[in-house]
Amino acid sequence: MKDNRSFFEKLTGSIKMDEMPDDEEVISKLPSKVSQDEWMEEEASEGQLTVDVYQSPSEIVIKTMVAGVKPEDLDISITRDMVTIKGKRETERFVKDEDYFHQELYWGAFSRTIMLPAEVEVEDADAVEKHGLLIIRLPKIDKNRQTKLRVKG
Repeated sequence: MKDNRSFFEKLTGSIKMDEMPDDEEVISKLPSKVSQDEWMEEEASEGQLTVDVYQSPSEIVIKTMVAGVKPEDLDISITRDMVTIKGKRETERFVKDEDYFHQELYWGAFSRTIMLPAEVEVEDADAVEKHGLLIIRLPKIDKNRQTKLRVKG
């Protein structure tokens, strides 16, 4: 079998447009563990929060908008190097889907995990929600702090 590809096609591994498989052929070759519909549902099942993360000399601060979520419906988990924020934004359904002209607001479950750039004091963390803005303050661990230990006899 003779290879009629150009030097460039052989070098880069590219193929001619008329030899490209169609979308159905590509999808049929994907592993069949999860169907395309199931994959799309998983992607749409949970939203992701947008966050601002910054630091001062003594703390790391995380800010995110959680408008429409009651503080008791937020779940914030903190370890020394990671923060996970979970919640659910629910809407009262007064309007039928077919009556919407445009719909961009996200309703449903959301979460976000943030890897922290420094270790924090988990016990001293503080979270405040005001006017839909959630602010989490995480004091950094002071690795230079020393204490005197008394030896018991």
